[in-house]
Amino acid sequence: MSTLKITEGALKDEVLVLGLVSTNEKGGLAIESGDLAIDSKSLLVSLNDMGATGAVDEVIKVPGNSVRLILFTGLGKKSKIYPHETLRRAAGAASRALDGTNSATFALPTNDLLTLSAVAEGAALGAYVFSDFRGSTKSDHKAAVKTITVYSKFASNPEAKALLVRAKVIADYTFLVRDLINTPPSHLTPDAFTKKIAAAFKSTGGLKAGLKISILDEKQLKSQGFGGIIGVGQGSANPPRLLHISYTPKTPIKKRFAFVGKGITFDTGGLALKPALGMEAMKSDMSGAAAVCAATLAIAALKLPVAIETWAPLAENMPSDKATRPSDIITIFGGKTVEVLNPDAEGRLVLADAIVKAQAGKNKLDGIIDVATLTGAQVVALGTRTSAVMTNNEDFSHEFLAATARSGEQFWPMPLPEELRESLDSPVADMANIGDRNGGMLVAGLFLKEFVQQDLPWLHLDIAGPAFNTAKAHGYTPVGGTGIALRSLVALVEGA
Repeated sequence: MSTLKITEGALKDEVLVLGLVSTNEKGGLAIESGDLAIDSKSLLVSLNDMGATGAVDEVIKVPGNSVRLILFTGLGKKSKIYPHETLRRAAGAASRALDGTNSATFALPTNDLLTLSAVAEGAALGAYVFSDFRGSTKSDHKAAVKTITVYSKFASNPEAKALLVRAKVIADYTFLVRDLINTPPSHLTPDAFTKKIAAAFKSTGGLKAGLKISILDEKQLKSQGFGGIIGVGQGSANPPRLLHISYTPKTPIKKRFAFVGKGITFDTGGLALKPALGMEAMKSDMSGAAAVCAATLAIAALKLPVAIETWAPLAENMPSDKATRPSDIITIFGGKTVEVLNPDAEGRLVLADAIVKAQAGKNKLDGIIDVATLTGAQVVALGTRTSAVMTNNEDFSHEFLAATARSGEQFWPMPLPEELRESLDSPVADMANIGDRNGGMLVAGLFLKEFVQQDLPWLHLDIAGPAFNTAKAHGYTPVGGTGIALRSLVALVEGA
C-alpha cells in the first residue's frame, strides 16, 4: 500500500502529476498545477502536438526536466473551482497509470483543505493492484506507486496532515473490501471470510481500539433459529456463519448505528440455477458484508464517536440434495415465516435474519443500514455506477445522501410503493420471498422493510451494479471489486 505525504518544498519524486483542462478556445488547453509554479508554454506546445484534450480520464505522459516524467491527468473544462469528485477521480486515474513507480508528486488544485483531501484520497484509492493469485505472470504486473506526495501550501497545517491520515485509512480499508471481493470463492468461503476479517480486526487494534468480534457457526445458527442463513447455506459443503463486530468509542457516544451486509460468498442461484454466462461475477455477492465490516474497522481506526453494531450473514448458495427447494417454508430469526418461491432470491433471507438480530440489542439504535448486492433490477434501473437508497425515514435518507455528496459515491433515492407489498403475500406462510417482477428492486426493499421496527430509521442500499466493475477501469475505480458504500458509511458517521 502506498505511503501518503505532503510538501510545498523542492520536488524530489521521480514523477510530477499535473492537471490538464480544455479552455473555451477551440482546441485550447491549460495546465492546472495548484500551488506549484511551472513554465507551461513549451509543455502546452508538446501537448497540443500530441492531440491532448484535457478530457476526464485522459492520462498523458511526457519527459520532464527536473523530474523523470510529467503525467497530465484530465480535469475536463477549465474552472475556477473544481468539484471534489473531479479532483478525486483525476488523481485516481493518474495513480492507476503509475504502477511500477517509486514516487510521484501530485500538484493539482488544492484551494482549501477539502480539495486537498479529495486529491489525497483519489490518489491513494487509485494505487491498487490485486495480484495475489498470479503465478507465472506475476512478474509482468508492476506494483502500485510506492509513495504519493501531495504538493500544497497547506503542508505545514496540522489539519492537512490529519486529512492525509484519514485518506490513508479510507484507502486501506477500501482495499480490504476490494481484496475480499476479488478473492476466488474457493478461497473465500464463509469461514474464510470471518478469518480474514478477524486478521484485519487485530491489525486495527482489536479490543484496544474499542472493537469486539464474535462468530456464530452453523450449529449455533440452527439452534438459535436463524432460518434464513441456514436455509440459504444448507446446500453447500461450506457451512454458513454470522459475523458480528461491535465498536464502542472511548469518547462520549453521539449516536448508535447498526450495519448489516449481505455476505453470499458465492451465488449459483441454488436450485434456481443461474446461467453460466456471468456467473463468475457472483463471487462479488458478499460485497455488502465486506463493505460494512471494513467500514466499521475504518470508523474505529479514525476513532469516531459513534457506536456501531455490524452483522454480516455469510453463506454460499449452492445446489445439492440438501438445498432449499422452491416452495419450502423457512422461519426467520424472530418467528416470521417465508415461503421460498425462488432460491435465487436468497440475499434478502440472510439479511432478514441479521436485521432482526441487529435490533435485539439492549441499546437503542439511532438507525440501521443494510448494504447488499441484492437485485439485478438495480442495474436495469440505475446502471453500473449508481446505487439505490430506499428508506422508511426521509430525514435519515437525506442525511445519508448528504454524506454521499461528500464521499463522491453515487446513490439515488428510490421509493417503496405500498401497492407492491401485496405481491409478497403467500397462501401458506407469513410472506413469500419474491413478488411482482416489475419494480423488482423495490419489491426486495419492501420485503426487508417487513423486518424493521416501524419507528427505527432504516436505509436499504442496493449496490448490485456498482460493487463489481466488469467494464474498463476509470478514475480511482479498478476492474473488479470497487469498495462502494464504505466511504459513504464513514462520511455518514463523521457527520452524525
